[in-house]
Amino acid sequence: MDLLEVGKIINTHGLRGEVKVTPWTDSPDVFEELEYVYARLRGADTRLDVKHVKYQKNNIIVAFAQITSIEQAEQFKNSVLFAPKELLGSLPENVYYIADLVGCSVWDENGEIGTLSDVFTTGSNDIYDIKRNGKKNLLVPIIDGVVQSVDIENRRIAIKIPEGLEE
Repeated sequence: MDLLEVGKIINTHGLRGEVKVTPWTDSPDVFEELEYVYARLRGADTRLDVKHVKYQKNNIIVAFAQITSIEQAEQFKNSVLFAPKELLGSLPENVYYIADLVGCSVWDENGEIGTLSDVFTTGSNDIYDIKRNGKKNLLVPIIDGVVQSVDIENRRIAIKIPEGLEE
């Protein structure tokens, strides 16, 4: 089963076991569609069935069937939440899961640049962190005209480096 990180339990909420979650998805309402998630804490995964979701500023409040008291909720504090990829639905065209992009080789018109090591979301645009051999990592803003093609199957991304970025 292919699991993707979808958020993190950051605190308890109330006395009945609800938890405050920071969602790591583009759209927090994906939690309303999820039947269950896995909480990973100290190397162990625990299935948690989603009962209901409420919204609070930049976080969400989630009630899980298996957590019914504040004491139980405390045990899950700081655990990362994972969901099976197949439950997250299909993505729009030219939208990719970060987990699928990381590790892809990155190329430009002159050849291979390096390997995509991370993607940062800034709000206005994403930034590719490209690890290069013997050089400093290259941070490339993903704006119009930069990404030429993405081939997840062959683990290859073609980009056009914005003028002046490498200097």
